[in-house]
Amino acid sequence: MSTTQPIRDKEELKNFMEYYRKTAPNPRNYAMVVLGLHTALRIGDVLRLTWNMVYDFENQEFRRHLCLFEKKTGKKNTIALNMHVVEALRGLAQKRRPQPADYLFTRSTSVKTPLSRSQAFRIVKRAAAASVHSGNISCHSLRKTFGYYAWKQGTPPALLMDIYNHSSYAVTKKYLGINQDERDSIFMEMNFMGMNFIE
Repeated sequence: MSTTQPIRDKEELKNFMEYYRKTAPNPRNYAMVVLGLHTALRIGDVLRLTWNMVYDFENQEFRRHLCLFEKKTGKKNTIALNMHVVEALRGLAQKRRPQPADYLFTRSTSVKTPLSRSQAFRIVKRAAAASVHSGNISCHSLRKTFGYYAWKQGTPPALLMDIYNHSSYAVTKKYLGINQDERDSIFMEMNFMGMNFIE
């Protein structure tokens, strides 16, 4: 069984994100994918989120930060909610009219019951089947894709290690599949043909 991979190809990532917005419109699925990609949360934590964690009902505005204790580590995590997440959640809220204690991502048959991990897996796999042509993509790919693109954009290794709670950058590189990418770039950029050899 192959290891879950990030979505490396930019065009495939774009198509993956757009699948539930344009191809098979579904505000819940779209918001789950967008939030998963932009927060680097494990899917178990994504599915536990409630509306009062992202929306201030008293002031009728989205919160600037999402604060939660991660289920796996028990550690507090504070994540800035960027405009992409807020817009996706706003679209979902307009359709749902949620109450503070409601889960963000619920079953179609019961708005009081959160999606199961297997349902979330099927949602991600369906979008991936239509848009991603390489690698093993699952819910964990959302978390890995965040880190992969953060690394590509020059995020300092220490910050990535902190986000993922890894003990070393070597662990983070292996987790994101960066080692092979770095090796590939060395081979692909090597050019002996254009060198000026002086005797």
